[in-house]
Amino acid sequence: MVRDVRWDDVGFVISSRYRVDVLERLDEGPATPTQIASDAKQPVAHVSRALQELRERSIVELLVPEDRTKGRVYGIADDAENLWKVIEGQQMA
Repeated sequence: MVRDVRWDDVGFVISSRYRVDVLERLDEGPATPTQIASDAKQPVAHVSRALQELRERSIVELLVPEDRTKGRVYGIADDAENLWKVIEGQQMA
């Protein structure tokens, strides 16, 4: 599991408390930015920015059509599932 992880992405995630909080919440299951912000007790603007950054690196993915403006649901990308497990398992967060 540790061998398959992209270490550059690990460093990217753990360098931001907001990105860590977003992935920690999405590890529980898909959610909207508002749900993530509420559960993580973080401002929704910071959560939205973190989601955008994580999406640009293909760590999270939008699970609804791109043109949807409300109720945008995000989840951890299939090929990034090990990423959070490594961060959590190595106590990097």
